[in-house]
Amino acid sequence: MRLSSHPYFLRIYSGLLTVTFVLTVSLGLARGDFALHRVSASEQQNSQHPFFDQITVHRINVVEPDGTPRLIISNRAEFAGEFYHGKEISRPDRQDSAGMLFLNDEGTENGGLLFGGYKSKDGAVHSFGHLSFDEYEQDQTLSLDTDQDGQERSSSYQINDNNVTLLTPEEFSAYKKVRAMPDGPEKQKAMAAVMAKYPMKLHARASIERDPDKSAVLRLRDPEGRTRILLRVASDGTPSMQFLDASGKVSHHWPDAP
Repeated sequence: MRLSSHPYFLRIYSGLLTVTFVLTVSLGLARGDFALHRVSASEQQNSQHPFFDQITVHRINVVEPDGTPRLIISNRAEFAGEFYHGKEISRPDRQDSAGMLFLNDEGTENGGLLFGGYKSKDGAVHSFGHLSFDEYEQDQTLSLDTDQDGQERSSSYQINDNNVTLLTPEEFSAYKKVRAMPDGPEKQKAMAAVMAKYPMKLHARASIERDPDKSAVLRLRDPEGRTRILLRVASDGTPSMQFLDASGKVSHHWPDAP
């Protein structure tokens, strides 16, 4: 008879296994190996959704699953140009800004937040900020702006009207070409020609302003952007109201002139 099948051997073998199991469980309980514990937030993070306390980046491009850009967050050095149907168009005039751009479902700019500030070589301080929301495939219909140049400061909240027509690739291409030109009379002439061919009229309809002369102003305009009612509180606290005709002439004034 083989030893491995002998009854006495099997009883001894079973006994050793039982003793080993009991010792293992006892030691594990003593060390707390089988105790329940709370899983931390970081431990719950899926490997496809990593968790960070802090990140340091130059630019973040938020895109849809198909790659369509929806939100751009950037420093000044890598700030985005203008977007139209998912394609980025150079905007040299934005190279002094940091902030973010909002884009619609087609990947076209839909508003944004720009800001900056610096001290020039002559010691003067400068600061600016701009928050706007655009009409679909058009320019901004709502904007909040502030600007400081040395001792002069102005701020405004503005509501605008746009043309009824949507922007086209041809318009974007034409404006892009002119923006790439060096500053000077030729560029001004070319821009005037493009604006005449592709009128992108942005008419301000209402605005609340803090003007450089330290006055507070409410302007209400007609559909052509002409001021028709002007409420003002001057820097010395004097209030006034003006009604203007289409030519800009004051038709009524309060208080009446002495």
